Amino acid sequence: MGNLKEIRIRISSIESTEKVTSAMKLVSAAKFRRAQQAIINLRPYSTKLSEIMQNISDTAGDVDDMPLCESREPNRVVVVAITSNKGLCGGFNSSVIKETIKLIKAKYEKQWKANNLQLVCLGKKGKEQLGKLYPVMLYNEQLLNNPEFSELAAIAETLMDKFAKKEIDRVDVVYNQFVNAATQKLVVEQFLPIVPQKETGEKALKNDYIFEPSKEELFKTLTPRILKLQFYKMLIDSIASEHGARMTSMSKATDNANEMLKELRIKYNNARQSAITNELIEIVSGAEALNN
Repeated sequence: MGNLKEIRIRISSIESTEKVTSAMKLVSAAKFRRAQQAIINLRPYSTKLSEIMQNISDTAGDVDDMPLCESREPNRVVVVAITSNKGLCGGFNSSVIKETIKLIKAKYEKQWKANNLQLVCLGKKGKEQLGKLYPVMLYNEQLLNNPEFSELAAIAETLMDKFAKKEIDRVDVVYNQFVNAATQKLVVEQFLPIVPQKETGEKALKNDYIFEPSKEELFKTLTPRILKLQFYKMLIDSIASEHGARMTSMSKATDNANEMLKELRIKYNNARQSAITNELIEIVSGAEALNN
């Protein structure tokens, strides 16, 4: 009977876990739909603005004279790591944390040893792990719960101001780019300086527009606004990826719990049947012994 009691306790425990994971799956599904719609709506707008900025920069003269395009030796580096505030989302957070550490060791170990590397952590999980290893310049967890463009734009503006003043020389962002509910693409993206991609041939001719005012002036005016939007898109990408990862993870956990319950119930029924059979054998054997 002790074995039956242990199985009952395990069944009860797994049933409780299954209820929790099932509820979390439903909550994540509701949040995921909203986050997915947000990134789907934002992405075309962001892509088109990036194309406009790229097109302007193609023939805007010497972009190296423009502060945000100035390419220099990355002596002072900032790495932005976008994670989540909560766990239970598979490898979502660990992949960003591992990639950030890998990036720093591969490209910026010299800057780190010289105390010229800082982190911007958006999300509690990144701060908890990476903050133990590297200095954190800026940390915000509230943006993940309520992604306000104005607050994120202020962070982007801070980074752009520091870059323009040559207080930092390079900004990289590590985040999960949303693909679908089950797939997130880990991305390391250079935020600053801007790297113009020169286009030639037919595509360059097709984009030969007439601008008023000059391309240089448009580039200087539009670039900070577009960069803020790109920074915001990275956060929305990460939030959609997080909810998709958590929904998938909780779905798998619920399925695994149901499978375990099936096996335990079969095991419990077999053990119960065996115990009843043994008791009957003992009763019959006792009765025969009395008769004899």
